[in-house]
Amino acid sequence: QVQLVESGGGLVQAGGSLRLSCAASGRTFSTYAMGWFRQAPGKEREIVAAITWNGGSTYTADSVKGRFAISRDNAKNTVSLQMNSLKPEDTAVYYCAADRRVRRLGASPDLNEYQYWGQGTQVTVSS
Repeated sequence: QVQLVESGGGLVQAGGSLRLSCAASGRTFSTYAMGWFRQAPGKEREIVAAITWNGGSTYTADSVKGRFAISRDNAKNTVSLQMNSLKPEDTAVYYCAADRRVRRLGASPDLNEYQYWGQGTQVTVSS
């Protein structure tokens, strides 16, 4: 079992930056692919970015490519999402998620392949 706790959300003006962090419990974190997802009001949850268990490969959604970057620190059991050049359409609750299949190849953009989820952190971008 892995518990995930997100932090770093808040209110920011368009063009600004935020850095989200996800702290994970458990000794198996370093073997799991991790993802960041978001859900805006009235919309479905969608992938933002994902990273393999060793950080060797990442996936970034087209909508945030060039502005957001995912990274992880397995020594600290954390995964982060650096968000730059934020836009009002980035406003959403952001969730951290873990894929418990040990050392799987690739980092999936499919939310159905993630078994553990954090409680989410709100990001609001004002225009």
